[in-house]
Amino acid sequence: MILTFASQQDYQAMTGQGSSQPVWTQEDYAALGAFMDAFNKELLDSGELVETRGLSTPVHSRRVRLQEGVPVVTDGPYAESEEVLAGYWVVECASFDRATEIASRLANCPGPDHLRARAYADVRPIDEHQPDFEG
Repeated sequence: MILTFASQQDYQAMTGQGSSQPVWTQEDYAALGAFMDAFNKELLDSGELVETRGLSTPVHSRRVRLQEGVPVVTDGPYAESEEVLAGYWVVECASFDRATEIASRLANCPGPDHLRARAYADVRPIDEHQPDFEG
């Protein structure tokens, strides 16, 4: 699985809303869309794409935590610098190295320089097995 991350401020800047970061231009956003379309099409054409999704803005999420033995639900996260999962790709490919190679292509994703300088993707294998609790 290839995971990408962003903050609420990143989402706001991307959609032209005021934030602490410069807003994206229509050209920036169009370039991002074209890159993602081409990236996803290549993975689909190669047969390596299983699934991909972008996630809604963090402000539309809820966090559930256990506090004093009781689940507590809060809206958020709202912390200014907190990054959350922004999207993911599930790929089925020959090796972990190949998945890493695919993820490294995301470094070419267009966008404002200040955002590109701190962008990253994580690559994590999906466990396909269940632990043996019987033995």
